[in-house]
Amino acid sequence: MERGVVAGTDATCRGAPDAALFPEIEPYATGRLPLDAVHTMYWEACGNAAGTPLVFLHGGPGGGCLPHHRRYYDPEFWNIVLYDQRGAPRSTPGATLAGNTTQHLVADLERLRETRGIERWLVFGGSWGSTLALAYAQAHPKRVLGLVLRGIFLATPPEIDWFMHGIRTIFPEAWRAFAGHLPTAERDHLLAGYYRRLTDPDPAVHMPAAVAWDRYEGACSTLLPQFDTPAKQEGDAAALAIARIEAHYFVHGGFLRDGELLAGVSRIRHLPCTIVQGRYDAVCPPVTAHALASAWPEAEYIVIPDAGHSVREPGIARALVDAVQRMRTRVA
Repeated sequence: MERGVVAGTDATCRGAPDAALFPEIEPYATGRLPLDAVHTMYWEACGNAAGTPLVFLHGGPGGGCLPHHRRYYDPEFWNIVLYDQRGAPRSTPGATLAGNTTQHLVADLERLRETRGIERWLVFGGSWGSTLALAYAQAHPKRVLGLVLRGIFLATPPEIDWFMHGIRTIFPEAWRAFAGHLPTAERDHLLAGYYRRLTDPDPAVHMPAAVAWDRYEGACSTLLPQFDTPAKQEGDAAALAIARIEAHYFVHGGFLRDGELLAGVSRIRHLPCTIVQGRYDAVCPPVTAHALASAWPEAEYIVIPDAGHSVREPGIARALVDAVQRMRTRVA
């Protein structure tokens, strides 16, 4: 077992998904930050305006922030900043791909930090949020107090191929429905087929593809079946944003060189980091988190023994809350 690994053995999935979280809170400030001639970013700040800054990076890309994302951190200690990345639901224009790359998102995050008058902040992100957190920290290590990461995704070709095709080894029913949206001749190249449809301007073409994509991802995200998938909760606009933007980033390899984020770990190994990973995460399998922890032996690596991918898995939620609490002393 590598140094820094904490592999859980006790069952953690019992209990309500939000039982470990802090009470619901409302933002003390919100705003819209113009990024360029096309994009405007929605942001909000919660908790203690004079507290230690923390920024939440949502998944997807394109997923956007939800009210429960405010609740993983003690609001009396942290100055919590959340925002929707380019194209995500509350930023405008929605589901837009023009000028939407990882490099743009890193620059946007730095612009938000400067606009909020923050010198350094703790970076908290899961799934695609872990990708962006690593890219940002490696580009601006002096602006980062530490990182709390969940469900690691490094945007490598094998990870993208796994999402498009490999998940069928675990969720064959969900994959069959996902692949079945395309004609038989296109099912060996699902990403290309979906990308064509998701970028088609006709809603009659792109909306059914978006819903099929969103349902597929939702069906594979938890250890136990869930029936409140994002498409059902948030509506067609959210489904389109997450499906279209995810496909865009997948087609372009996350706008990263293969292996870039692992190679860049040397620039941030001095920063405190906790990695939380579900043992049965089928969307972002543990092999990727294991590779990151191996490249970053100083990081605390926690494997939740009975969890999938979702941040709302009870064991993952508790581990994340605890990790942020521990960071209070590590970033002081």
